[in-house]
Amino acid sequence: MVSFNLLIFAALSYVAILFAVAFLAEQRAAAGHSNWLQSPLIYTLSLSIYCTAWTFYGAVGYAARSGLEFVTIYLGPTLVMVGWWWLLRKLVRIGRTQRLTSIADLVSSRFGKSTLLGVMVTVISVIAATPYIALQLQSVTLSFAVFARPNAGLWEPADYNATAVWVALGLAVFTILFGTRNLDVNERHHGIVMAIAVEAVVKLMALLAVGIFVVWQVAGGPGEMLQRIETSDITLWEQDNGRWISLIFLSGAAFICLPRMFQVLVVENVDERHLRIASWAFPSYLFLMSLFVVPIAVVGLDLLPTGSNPDLFVLTIPIAQGRDGLAVLSFLGGFSSATSMVIVATIALATMVSNHIVVPAWLHMQSGEHAMMSGDVRQVILLARRLSIAGILMLGFIYYRLSGGGTALAAIGLVSFTGTVQILPALVGGIFWRGATRIGAALGLATGLMIWTWTLFLPSFGADAAISQAVFAQGPFGIAWLRPQALFGIAGLDPLVHGIMWSMLLNTAMFVIGSLLSFPAPLERLQGAQFVNVFERSAAAPAWSSAAADAEDLLIMSQRILGSREAQAIFEAEAASQGLTGYLPEVTAGFIQRLERELAGSVGAATAHAMIGQLTGGSGVSVDDLIAVADEAAQILEYSNKLEAKSAEQEQTARALRDANDKLTALSIQKDAFLSQISHELRTPMTSIRSFSDILRDETTPAQARERYAGIINDEAMRLTRLLDDLLDLSVLENGQVVLNEQSGDLSSLIDRAVDAAGVQEGGLRVSRDLAAEKVTLFADLDRLAQVFINLISNARKYCDAAEPALTITVSKNEDFYFVDFIDNGNGISPENEELIFEKFSRVSDQSQAGGAGLGLAICREIMHRLGGDVTYLRSGPGAAFRVTLPMSKMPHALG
Repeated sequence: MVSFNLLIFAALSYVAILFAVAFLAEQRAAAGHSNWLQSPLIYTLSLSIYCTAWTFYGAVGYAARSGLEFVTIYLGPTLVMVGWWWLLRKLVRIGRTQRLTSIADLVSSRFGKSTLLGVMVTVISVIAATPYIALQLQSVTLSFAVFARPNAGLWEPADYNATAVWVALGLAVFTILFGTRNLDVNERHHGIVMAIAVEAVVKLMALLAVGIFVVWQVAGGPGEMLQRIETSDITLWEQDNGRWISLIFLSGAAFICLPRMFQVLVVENVDERHLRIASWAFPSYLFLMSLFVVPIAVVGLDLLPTGSNPDLFVLTIPIAQGRDGLAVLSFLGGFSSATSMVIVATIALATMVSNHIVVPAWLHMQSGEHAMMSGDVRQVILLARRLSIAGILMLGFIYYRLSGGGTALAAIGLVSFTGTVQILPALVGGIFWRGATRIGAALGLATGLMIWTWTLFLPSFGADAAISQAVFAQGPFGIAWLRPQALFGIAGLDPLVHGIMWSMLLNTAMFVIGSLLSFPAPLERLQGAQFVNVFERSAAAPAWSSAAADAEDLLIMSQRILGSREAQAIFEAEAASQGLTGYLPEVTAGFIQRLERELAGSVGAATAHAMIGQLTGGSGVSVDDLIAVADEAAQILEYSNKLEAKSAEQEQTARALRDANDKLTALSIQKDAFLSQISHELRTPMTSIRSFSDILRDETTPAQARERYAGIINDEAMRLTRLLDDLLDLSVLENGQVVLNEQSGDLSSLIDRAVDAAGVQEGGLRVSRDLAAEKVTLFADLDRLAQVFINLISNARKYCDAAEPALTITVSKNEDFYFVDFIDNGNGISPENEELIFEKFSRVSDQSQAGGAGLGLAICREIMHRLGGDVTYLRSGPGAAFRVTLPMSKMPHALG
């Protein structure tokens, strides 16, 4: 048998290898050689932290005690990875866009960056993880005890406790060294992830090696193994359908809600596409982990003495068969399963504790900007995380001592899982239901925590430990319907099913009712839209005003959190994007929002929000007060952001509002002028027609006068018809109801036609052209194009105010378009009117000069858009210059 000292040497050597792997991975990542560290294979193997000592040791014990029920702990995650891939993808996208650091950060950020919810999720996670950490300490301690039994003697209780203490201390040292070496703005830990990947391979190889040995060496082959299984008592277990469904749901929900799984699944994810590979690779890994569970359980029950601990069959079978090397490999596999879980879980939990409890409390105790301007916030956060790691491991050890370390591993794991999944309603509801509120989330979380604690957590310590036997039998104060395992008088259910049912049912009910009876604050609505519609809106709307923010103060605060190099790089890049030099950019709402995202990667969304708020708000208030101020600011800015988004230059909010208001005022004036002009243009010809018609009815009117009056009536009718045609033409074009009459034609001939129709000779306008450049063949609706040319030439004839009016028509081209420019020698159009001339309500000239309703250019632009081109105003010189853009190729779209 392997000596205990040799086993200790093997364990220490294995730990030294993990240290080396983690150190080398950190060095490679720091040097920029992290491509292989960020591969889909490493990502998939990191998910193996789901397979803890529960699945390595406990699954065999579970099978020996409860038959095939152990399969449920593998089916849940498999169904999630295969069937709920879209949910995981949404979580990963939200995690990247919101720079989330933990599952508490997700819930807190979704519901208005609520500090209260961050604290609640953190407390639930720590309490729920405590039994699970105790489970890992218990498994390692028991595995050591197997090798430490000289002859038939057992360890003394003090020996168990000492081993658990040393294991906890060793894990604390490793986790602190590689989990809190620095404050990473992305919260990614390449060294630990690589070590976990190595451990994933070790525990899989160990379990497969034991399984192959059991089937082919002990049992004599697959055929004999199947016969043993058929005759085993395992096949006699009756499976409760309700319990099976509950356990599958529990394991699947825990896969999403466990802080350690969120850490590797979302926070450590570097590429969303890795989920596609993990969606089939990780279920395959789970299948291999479960492949030999039943054979090992059956052989262990057959070979080992009655009363042997089935949780340790993976170790005791090789030892009983004299396979010391296999036993050591199995020990290392179990050791890997336990330590990888504890390492990642404590990192995730310590991040949550520091970001949502310690740092907000520290901010509360500081006075205003003093918190940001003095001291090194990084050191406060790192110290908080290191102390949190030690404290969490100490809680696990305390639970191990109080529970006596005798509970079956699987039972402890299920209790822990049930506590963890109390986060599920708030998580799933938050990312799919915009109407969910933080009041509803808080009520649901509080209710679920209380029900779980009463029905499962406190009873897990054993009878008369946390709850007396009398309370189990009669209820507190004799209230029978409050009995921990028979709430509301419903008895006879499996205790685990009972706890899952009531905690999840009441949790969800309170979440929904609380959300329906409350209204989300403005910041909640903004965050809700970002989370629910994350694939459509990947960037959050700004929720800050830059009025009270100072760039230098923000830089100093950022250096305290991110470090000088990272902070200065962020500020320098922002300054460069604004066309500035140095490290101090102009503070805009968008920049504050982006800076908050960077800080959130280190301290969490809620804490980053509070830190930014202390500077922009200019007062030292509590975190809750800061969030309330942010809510009010968001309510005001929610409307201005819509106008801000329309500005091509992304100007500041005040300028965008002022420019938009000026344009709306000008358009309103133009609209009034348009209505006045239309009424005048309609009334004038109608008055003439009516007046001269009355004269013609007088039989005494001379024949010569009758002819002249009839001509006037005809001219006025034609004028009225042209106006109505323009209005109808614009309406038809805007509604897309006209079909193009496309045909080939010569551009030069088309311009000739337009010049003649525009009455250039009568108006005294001199036209200059380059006939050689106009030798171009077009394929377009030539009548519509001529209408555009006629309008532009007519405008030059009417409005050119030069002493000797002249119009130059030039033709040019590039690879895709022809350009026809109409440039006169007048004074042109004033800059303030350039944006209005194509509006259908606009006339910028003196209406008495040339008449008309101001619809010509609006009609021209609509025609050119339908032809696949455009008409624009050029600022090329003192005169008015318009450019018509024509596509060279056949236009791909027609009207209608």
